[in-house]
Amino acid sequence: MNTIPCRKMITDSLVEFGRQDKNIVAVTTDARGSVTLGDFAKELPEQFVELGIAEQNAVGVAAGLASTGKNVFVCGPACFYVARSLEQVKVDMAYSNMPVRILGVSGGVSYGALGATHHSLHDIAVLRCFPGITVALPCDIYESRRLVESLLDYPHPVYIRVGRNAVPNVYESTDIPFQIGKAIQVCDGKDLTIIACGETVYHAKMAAEALAKDGISVRVLDMHTLKPLDEEAILKAAAETGRILTVEEHSIYGGFGAAVAQLVAEHNPVPVKFLGIPDENAVIGNSKEIFHHYKMDYEGIIETVKAWLQ
Repeated sequence: MNTIPCRKMITDSLVEFGRQDKNIVAVTTDARGSVTLGDFAKELPEQFVELGIAEQNAVGVAAGLASTGKNVFVCGPACFYVARSLEQVKVDMAYSNMPVRILGVSGGVSYGALGATHHSLHDIAVLRCFPGITVALPCDIYESRRLVESLLDYPHPVYIRVGRNAVPNVYESTDIPFQIGKAIQVCDGKDLTIIACGETVYHAKMAAEALAKDGISVRVLDMHTLKPLDEEAILKAAAETGRILTVEEHSIYGGFGAAVAQLVAEHNPVPVKFLGIPDENAVIGNSKEIFHHYKMDYEGIIETVKAWLQ
């Protein structure tokens, strides 16, 4: 089990790259502890901006800094940045095409028992509607590191969503074929394809390995970038495996699964099923309990696949 949360890997990387590039700036809103920016603030105080609990202002300030050539990472709870500051994200980031990177931490259901006010299950649906914004959900620390590297000279606004706690690694190192907008095939199969993002990728991989022992051949795609979507990989999977199961820590309305279904329906219709949060406020519990309740963990994925293929 990995002991470093993705948020820590990202902020540690920002410290490393910030030492080399004074244009890298971190902005936060009374959340330096939550997003693990303490080391950045201590070592690079001239590149750190603390704005208090003012997410709207933070996005506006970040866009202003970006307009002067700064590479700005705004870091705070995902639930607030894709709610309170939505107008600023729409206008100051997306419309203005400012290279601001929002690091939304504790995304999805990782705030657990704090409930619906702190769960972030709408962010993908909302932000994929804004022209020009890249939406990324890395699945482990190695992919998180590669994502930060890719953003050092990336000219567009980006929303990054990670969870709160450490998660098992999908990959063994940073030696992965990471490219923004291109899925990574975790394993190959012919009976169906599971397309997952963020923390659900690990569960999809574990499910595929277990199903293989029962003679069920499953392809797994790590769709770390939800916008732009890797249409080529999705349509190839549809053509070669004939079924697609999407797994997302998000509402099934308007999110990643809906984007996949829209693409497939238009170009190569095949059966598609969705695992995620239905039209309700998510149940209360820790992430593990919530994942299990909605069958987003590997046990639920295995159960869903077997029932579908019967």
